Amino acid sequence: MQNLNDIPAKQTLPGFFGKMVHGATSSLVFWDIKQGHTSPEHHHVHEQITYIVEGELEMVIGGEKYLMKSGTVHVIPSHVPHSAYALTDCKVIDSFAPARDDYR
Repeated sequence: MQNLNDIPAKQTLPGFFGKMVHGATSSLVFWDIKQGHTSPEHHHVHEQITYIVEGELEMVIGGEKYLMKSGTVHVIPSHVPHSAYALTDCKVIDSFAPARDDYR
């Protein structure tokens, strides 16, 4: 058992600070994303489920633009290109399966 407050945040991109929790087959990331920062278009083998806790995040997923606001959730299938731009400061939870070994 861990307390989220005891997990150090890792900056994976400018303005993207994540607290990572890893299981054997999945990862959960609690993000603080600063306004005006971008995750450029990318894709990965992992299925990703994104939940917006606070703020507004503009995402392009599979070529379609979405305005993700507090309370919205989106499933991003494996290998689907996606990007994100923080319109405001955001708190986001991402689930990944399989586990994100590159975030360990």
